[in-house]
Amino acid sequence: MFQRLINVFKGIFAMFVKDVEKRNPEALLELEQENLRKQIAQYNQGLAGHAGLAERLMSQVRKLESEEAELRAKTTAHLRAGNKQAAGQYALRLQTVSRELEENRKQLEAAEGTYKDLIKARDVAVNAARAKIESLKGAINDMKMKKAMAEMNEMAAGMIGSIGGSGDTLNRLHEMVEEERTKAAGRARVAKDAIDMTDVNLKEAEMTALADQALADFAAAEGLSLGGEAAPAAAARSMGGAAEKPSESQQG
Repeated sequence: MFQRLINVFKGIFAMFVKDVEKRNPEALLELEQENLRKQIAQYNQGLAGHAGLAERLMSQVRKLESEEAELRAKTTAHLRAGNKQAAGQYALRLQTVSRELEENRKQLEAAEGTYKDLIKARDVAVNAARAKIESLKGAINDMKMKKAMAEMNEMAAGMIGSIGGSGDTLNRLHEMVEEERTKAAGRARVAKDAIDMTDVNLKEAEMTALADQALADFAAAEGLSLGGEAAPAAAARSMGGAAEKPSESQQG
């Protein structure tokens, strides 16, 4: 009975966690990225250990190669000098070193192959994980955009259904504005019709007549016609005065 109750709590907790994950996909993706970084770091540590083993084998191979060359030279030298016993001892040691060298070379070749395979496996796994993460990022962004568009469309649909309905505030406001605008237009028309234009028209005619009279007086004083040409009488007087002036000077 107690175990069944535990199972119920586990189920409820799992549902809660799943709901939180659905609400926060970015946080879950960031957690997976952090896990991937940790896994890569651990893998690289193991890879570094394997690389160290390969380096030790490589150093051992170089050491055995040097020892083999030295033993080969000593064996040859003693054999040429006729020291068969010493040459035999060096030849025996040379065989042992040669076997060890061959074994170490095989181990080094296998270690190098394994190291390359491990690097390749790591790169493939990391690239696949990164590609999947990038795809999930794009999917999350697309999901958020589509959710936002869906919410906007739902809001627009709700507004279309509510705006313009009976008792709507915007409709009442529009009716009040139209009513006041009509009243204002009517009052303006009544006020315009009530204005007495007789005095205005009379004043306008008076001002026009005074302007015409002033213009006629100016034209007469200047010897100009209203068409812009000089008056004949004024022109004649001007010419006569000019002709009299020389005769007076001659008399003088």
